[in-house]
Amino acid sequence: MVKFTATIHKFGNQGEKTGWTYFNVPADLAQQLKPGNRKEFKVKGKLDTYPIKRVSLLPMGGGRFILVLNAALRKAIGKKHGAMVSVQLQADNSPFIFNKDFIACLDDEPAAKLFFQSLTGSHQRYFSKWIEDAKTEPTRVKRITMAVNALAKKWGYPEMLRASQGKQ
Repeated sequence: MVKFTATIHKFGNQGEKTGWTYFNVPADLAQQLKPGNRKEFKVKGKLDTYPIKRVSLLPMGGGRFILVLNAALRKAIGKKHGAMVSVQLQADNSPFIFNKDFIACLDDEPAAKLFFQSLTGSHQRYFSKWIEDAKTEPTRVKRITMAVNALAKKWGYPEMLRASQGKQ
């Protein structure tokens, strides 16, 4: 486990990272977490007193990594860019667990399940994470329905979202 204090930053105009809120994980500390690694990997631990699990550390070059603070994490720790955060991290090698209700619904729709299984693991996880991130049960049910219907039409996540916004 590594422990340190970090300053929360926000990317200005930087391509796909524009607007991201994050903190740096220095190269020496990243090497303590996962020696010899220069690719994205998952961590668990605490940000201040808020527990985290399966959060990605993203490589930024030179052995340095960042941990991106999405809106839910920022709200949970109650901090914005410019603030300091107390960090405790360790590598998280736990397997990804798909949303059980989503998988059960896919089992009832063979065409959707077959297309889902043809997708890359990261694309499959994106559907499940989106469903898990729903704040209420009705929203979770709506997202499962949208995902299964989209997969039955052989649509990936981006196509599903465009269709739901009337942009298909």
